[in-house]
Amino acid sequence: MREHEGPDTEDGAAPETRTRALRKRALAALKTVHDPEIPVLTIADLGILREVKIAGESVEAVITPTYSGCPAMNMIAVEADIALERAGFRSRKITTVLSPAWTTDWMSEEGRAKLLKYGIVPPTKSSSRGGLFGKETLSCPRCGSEAVERISEFGSTACKALWRCKTCREPFDQFKCI
Repeated sequence: MREHEGPDTEDGAAPETRTRALRKRALAALKTVHDPEIPVLTIADLGILREVKIAGESVEAVITPTYSGCPAMNMIAVEADIALERAGFRSRKITTVLSPAWTTDWMSEEGRAKLLKYGIVPPTKSSSRGGLFGKETLSCPRCGSEAVERISEFGSTACKALWRCKTCREPFDQFKCI
């Protein structure tokens, strides 16, 4: 008895098996694409890689910007296309979708840990409302002190705020909740 319905593909694999293998290969390639503004994070860590669609031998990567004016999205789309090309995909498409809007809740736990290790305070899950109104409690990523002050609503990029620790006196970025 056959385990799948439908004809085998030319290489002998069931179409569903072939699609899963292509999706897995595409995901592996896309997970190597880093955010040019925060190079410690991949697009998968950030949660902006929304979906990978396979149709025959074609692949489509669906990405969502962290905010609609994010200047890094063009570079991310180019890098995603290059990664898929290197993975052997001849027919590929990168699609940017704005809805639903990205939220920091989509960031992976691994991504949050990478941010903290890098010296950027990650957003806490489901704290978006508190973050919007400045009611979030932060700790310095270097010494752990909660005696911190916001220097500027905007840091080196629009998605980060600039803070300073009152204990160790070091400045640090916070990835803002969105």
